Amino acid sequence: MSLIHGGVQLSLYIGPVPVPAPREVVESLVHARVECGSGDAQSGFELTFELPARSPLRTLFLVTGGGAVPLMRVVLVVTINGRAEPVIDGVTTNVETQPGQGGVARLVVKGKDMSALMDIIELPGIPYPAMPPSARVLLCLAKYAALGVIPLVIPSLLDIPPLPIQQIPQQRGSDYAYVRRLAGEAGYVFYLEPGPAPGTSKAYWGPEIRVGEPQPALTTNMDALNNVEQISFTFDKEAKTMPIVFFQESVSKVPIPIPIPDITPLNPPLGIVPPLPPRIEKLTDTAQLPAPQALMAGLAYASQHSDSVFGSGSLDVARYGRLLKSRQLVGVRGAGLPFDGLFYVKSVTHEIERGAYKQGFSLARNALISTVPSVPV
Repeated sequence: MSLIHGGVQLSLYIGPVPVPAPREVVESLVHARVECGSGDAQSGFELTFELPARSPLRTLFLVTGGGAVPLMRVVLVVTINGRAEPVIDGVTTNVETQPGQGGVARLVVKGKDMSALMDIIELPGIPYPAMPPSARVLLCLAKYAALGVIPLVIPSLLDIPPLPIQQIPQQRGSDYAYVRRLAGEAGYVFYLEPGPAPGTSKAYWGPEIRVGEPQPALTTNMDALNNVEQISFTFDKEAKTMPIVFFQESVSKVPIPIPIPDITPLNPPLGIVPPLPPRIEKLTDTAQLPAPQALMAGLAYASQHSDSVFGSGSLDVARYGRLLKSRQLVGVRGAGLPFDGLFYVKSVTHEIERGAYKQGFSLARNALISTVPSVPV
């Protein structure tokens, strides 16, 4: 464990079974970058070490990165005010060296979260007879339980097993690709989140949830109360699209168009002035689907094209007092009437080095002007 800044401490675990890294490894770490999204892509990390010419660590990392050790896991844990929080639990995918000055080279270790193991081998043709999508996802994730992957699967409204005499679903592509495809068909997201303990990860397959207790507010333009270094917002009404699904009338076979709103119990409006959708997308393929499947396809498309207000910025973790987490709500104050209120944190980037711990973030919501009178601080 090493002290970063302002009482923030960093712990590094490495190995096929993650164990605390030797002191020499921790002291040679000069920069760590971790990217955490909301399910659009895999989370990843990049660790930069300074290694003297005769350091044994140079050989250690090159051997592990070169495939002599089939699985090298990396776990980063940040301790703030006595509370330990894993920020990444993944596997190395690439190791490279960079020349330095005075015989001190830089070694860069790159990797992704544990979903990288799900994307190595393609397993086409595996049958799943009489199994609904949620059961298929659980069966895929069960292979990785020994690696600390804990499944959290929420069945969808269409979680109905197909009749084997009509259809036997078969897997296409890798486990990761197949689980992502099933999530897209249900209008869900899939991602791995480190924790709750080092060496474990939560595999979430379910709806994108934009409700719950928000994180402390990001404050700007309030002098001594500011806790962000910079933050900016944009309003892009062109990003919003309303889908129209088609249901086929059973007698006349005439397609009936029905517009689908982007508001659901798990995706409530975070603003009170939504823009009128400048574009309408006709999902003509839904006319061939059963009514429940057509409805889910419309809801999935609407949820993916509902945001029109976007924010981005950076903060110092020591001043904010805690880690800003992606996939949760956060308050904003001091940005002005159109942009104050609650936002959904789409992604967070951790930048860690000695003497500094900063986070970059991106925010989104579906309308202007806050729906709440105040936000928690």
